[in-house]
Amino acid sequence: MHGVAFQDLYPDEYSHCFGCGRNNKHGHHLKSFWGDNINTSIAKITPSNIYTGGVPDHLYGGLIASLLDCHGAASAAAFKSLSVGNKFDGTEPLTRFVTGTLAINFKKPTPTECELTLTAKLISIDNRKVNVELTLAADDIICATGEMLAIQLKEN
Repeated sequence: MHGVAFQDLYPDEYSHCFGCGRNNKHGHHLKSFWGDNINTSIAKITPSNIYTGGVPDHLYGGLIASLLDCHGAASAAAFKSLSVGNKFDGTEPLTRFVTGTLAINFKKPTPTECELTLTAKLISIDNRKVNVELTLAADDIICATGEMLAIQLKEN
C-alpha cells in the first residue's frame, strides 16, 4: 500500500463516517490505498473481539458489511477521481460517493483479532455510477465477497 489514503482526501464536511472518517474520534478509521494497479484498492484492519457476533471470536455480519461499504465507496471515489485526472497529491479532494446498492455473500466465518484485507476491483464507471467488486479475506482465506453500486454526490 502506498500513497495517501483515499479517505484522507475527503473534504472535512464528508469525513465523519464511523467506518472511515478521519474526523470521527470513535470510528474505525479504515484507510484505503491503491493496490497492484489502478483498477484495484486495498485496506487492512484488525477488528477487536468486542465486535464478536453469534459465533465466539468471529466478526458479526454488520461490521463486515460496514467495512465493505466504506472500502467500496472510497474505492469508487478514487476510481472516478483518477478517471477525471485527480493527482492524489492532497491538492484536490476526492468526489464523495454514497452506496446505491451493496450485495454481500458471507462465505466463511471471519475471525476477530486477525488482520483482514479488503480488496476492491473496478467493474465499470458510467457517469456518476461506479460498480465495484469487493472481497474481505483473513489470512488469504476469502470470508466475504460483494458488489457495490456507488453513486457520486451531485455538486452543489
